Amino acid sequence: MDIIPQLVVNSIIAGAIYSMVALGFNLIYGTAKFFDLGYGVLTAVGGYAVFYFSKTLGLDIYLSILLGVFIAGLIGFIVEKLVYKKLRAKKASSMVFMVAALGVMTAIQAIIAILFSSQFQVFPKSINTETYNIFGGIITGVQAIIFISGIVIMIALVLVLKFTKFGRAIRAVSDDEEVSKIVGIDTDKIISKVFFIGSAIAGLTGILVGFDTGIEPTMGFSLLLKGVIASIIGGVGNIYGGVLGAFFLGFIENFGIWKISGEWKDAISFAVLILFLLLRPQGIFGKK
Repeated sequence: MDIIPQLVVNSIIAGAIYSMVALGFNLIYGTAKFFDLGYGVLTAVGGYAVFYFSKTLGLDIYLSILLGVFIAGLIGFIVEKLVYKKLRAKKASSMVFMVAALGVMTAIQAIIAILFSSQFQVFPKSINTETYNIFGGIITGVQAIIFISGIVIMIALVLVLKFTKFGRAIRAVSDDEEVSKIVGIDTDKIISKVFFIGSAIAGLTGILVGFDTGIEPTMGFSLLLKGVIASIIGGVGNIYGGVLGAFFLGFIENFGIWKISGEWKDAISFAVLILFLLLRPQGIFGKK
């Protein structure tokens, strides 16, 4: 069987996963202006919330998904209120924010491991058990949902940012927070809402990845790294750039291991990252 169609399908699915992580990450970075290293662990929060509600409590799987997305968003919102908002009030440096975010990631990850153990877990049932053949490439029903979700989230964010008052406020805060305060925008409120939305996107990503491959407490770290790499490739803070960078990374990874071991996938990702940092650090859509 020709392997190229399957490599294309695998690349598209990987790109869709990375794009969802990059979308939420870029949304938060654009307003808060720091690399939220704690963002990745919220994917695990969403995944384990669904695992708890569906397997332990026996709730309907779709209700569990909604609750999982909400809880991930709520945790991100609470962390922003209790940690990052206080650091902004003290005019903390970017390094302090990154260290705080690293602490948040470590703490939440440890709590998940204590509550659910560090073992790999799978959901009790799937949301779609079908498989589809697309020009010779096999895609599962969950992977199709992942791809559709990535596209829908991107379109929704673009529409919100362009055509709503809330979206215009987000863009204003992203451009200049101090000026936004002067013209009457409650920047703290906007940033908190952005953290909820971005964290909810992370939670949904973790849930869908959980349905596809399973969950573990450390799953968020690798997803965060790929999302950050995709964001840097496309241009940090740029929604279109994050999506383009995600699919670019997905194709580079999967075609890069065509003739070699799959263990080289991460090495290829970081090689691409280093090349962009050296040759075009602002990314494809970024400004110098």
